[in-house]
Amino acid sequence: MRVVTLIPGDGIGPEISEAVVKIFEAAKVPIEWEIVQAGAHVMEVEKTPLPRAVIDSIEKNKVALKGPITTPIGSGFRSVNVTLRQTFNLYANIRPIKSIKGITSRYENIDLVVVRENTEDLYAGIEHQIGDVAAESIKIVTKKASERIAKVAFDLAIKQHRKLVTAVHKANIMKLSDGLFLDCVRKIKADYPSIDYHEQIVDAMCMNLVMNPQKLDVLVMGNLYGDILSDLCAGLVGGLGLVPGANLGDEVAIFEAVHGSAPDIAGQNIANPTALLQSSILMLRHLNLSSYANQIEKAMMAVYEDGLYLTKDVGGEATLSSFTEQIIEKIIK
Repeated sequence: MRVVTLIPGDGIGPEISEAVVKIFEAAKVPIEWEIVQAGAHVMEVEKTPLPRAVIDSIEKNKVALKGPITTPIGSGFRSVNVTLRQTFNLYANIRPIKSIKGITSRYENIDLVVVRENTEDLYAGIEHQIGDVAAESIKIVTKKASERIAKVAFDLAIKQHRKLVTAVHKANIMKLSDGLFLDCVRKIKADYPSIDYHEQIVDAMCMNLVMNPQKLDVLVMGNLYGDILSDLCAGLVGGLGLVPGANLGDEVAIFEAVHGSAPDIAGQNIANPTALLQSSILMLRHLNLSSYANQIEKAMMAVYEDGLYLTKDVGGEATLSSFTEQIIEKIIK
């Protein structure tokens, strides 16, 4: 039995986490959850949104599933998500973007993956004030991180039988930083002759994503572009409430719902657990439990395709509980 850290999070986090736990129980997934608490709701007792117990649990178990977490505004604490990425050197952010039959969106048959470098770029947080007239933020791009994320992208393409990796950049303007990134991706590409390779300037990629997203496959990019384009891509298939996310390092992997904690609907039994459930499916594949992942994914997709028990955010009237129950019914049939 594999032990996995579960961080329910804030707002709707506990509700959607409970839904995932119930679905795993129905599918008899051989996982034991170690539940730890983080986020705004623990501040009063713990005096921090990220207690040491959370770090210790992840360090021990190496794999975690995380609900949405709110970092209290004006608290003086850094983002919990950023802190976890830095603490465990989670250098690769993976965001699969795939159309779901039964969801009305602008496009159909989208199946792409955004691979985002997670540790540097402008998000290194190196900023300073220049008197009272300006501020400067430094963009860090290193050979080590660029080659590492490129290898993640090409390995993913091989593993998932994909055909094309596209590097997204702005090297026409940032010739040194983005130029170095491209040089590194080209170097790694040489080790993967079976994978086609393209390069595209980030603004042109934005246009292509809203005009021809079906033609794209694996997109690899730096931190800032990845942050922006991954959310844009989520909008192509129905929004952040439907897409999974993974943060991967050499030793630790954290799978997460990338949407917010939605405190305005917390406790009303109307939240959609799909993003967290999809993230848990990624987690199962990471743990080589693909048969369970496939079983849960098939049941969830069948509920969407039936269209009878969809939550309000995707045009239905179902509650969180009834949506979850329908998935469980299809699993145990």
